[in-house]
Amino acid sequence: MKILIIGGNGTIGRRVTSYFAENNEVIIAGRTSGDITVDIADSNSIQSMFKNIGKVDAIVCIAGEAKWANFKDLTEEDYYIGLKSKLMGQVNLVRIGQDYLSPNGSITLSTGILADDPVVKTTSAAMVNGGIHSFVQAVALEVENGIRVNVVSLGMVEDAYEKYKDYFPGHNPVSMAKVVNAYARSVQGKTNGKIIRFYE
Repeated sequence: MKILIIGGNGTIGRRVTSYFAENNEVIIAGRTSGDITVDIADSNSIQSMFKNIGKVDAIVCIAGEAKWANFKDLTEEDYYIGLKSKLMGQVNLVRIGQDYLSPNGSITLSTGILADDPVVKTTSAAMVNGGIHSFVQAVALEVENGIRVNVVSLGMVEDAYEKYKDYFPGHNPVSMAKVVNAYARSVQGKTNGKIIRFYE
């Protein structure tokens, strides 16, 4: 397969890319590094990326940002960071990317545990994750040409434990093997319209 991985050089992306690169052609896209650059908060940038790489068999997005801060400190503009990047960025990857997917191809988006089990300072991020979950379940009913759309929702992953452990007291880190399996299930399986959860 020809697989596009947006965020393929990140903490999770590196592991996922390494797995798929063993038996597939992988193209890494990132905001500042990769085989091609893209800003998912800009639909024109997404369109340009797809025009440059052409048809693919699978799209995997492990990118997108949202503001983490106390609710009382969040401004309207702070919310728009997550809405434009992680939410609409991934929505636009589906909206635009469907035209560049081979028949029966797949699109895998990424969220996280905050949609179901938020912690302090994640009002914006949790809202965005929940929105993506609802979007995936709805769009899977309408997307054509046999295309499947799923979302991987992970807890705090092992490789990010030291950085984020203080935000997630008592949470068990998700092994990187489980992380890779979540994306493998979406890309290589037949699942459609599902939230693939690995929270511990």
